[in-house]
This record gives sequence, C-alpha cells and structure tokens, in this order.
Amino acid sequence: MPLIKHSFSLAGHRTSVALEAEFWEQLQRCAAARGITLVRLVAELDAARVPDQPLASALRVFVVRLLTTS
Repeated sequence: MPLIKHSFSLAGHRTSVALEAEFWEQLQRCAAARGITLVRLVAELDAARVPDQPLASALRVFVVRLLTTS
C-alpha cells in the first residue's frame, strides 16, 4: 500500500509526513468532526507528542486510539 505524503508548517518549521491513505482519511474525519482543519489537528498532535516519538507514529497511534475508544 503506497504512502501519501503531506507537507505542513508546524511551529515555524516545514515538515512532511507519509502515511497510508486510511490514516489520512481518519485524521481528516476527526478534524472535520472537531470543526478544525487537518493542519490544525496535526499541529495539536505534534505539540502533544513525546519528544522522541516520530510525528508519523504519533498520528497513527492517535487514529488507532480514536477508533478503539469510539
């Protein structure tokens, strides 16, 4: 399954994240449900992640937790 790359400006720095389409779809749905943009959701998750945790991993863990608790 190919990865889809999105680029963001987070905390003043440009970064790119590559995830599977299904993760991007779930992140987009979550952002829409909260009434915020995907960029804003990713920025919030970036700010809350553990320092050594890669952003892609933090996003995947967020989606898994979201789907297992709803």
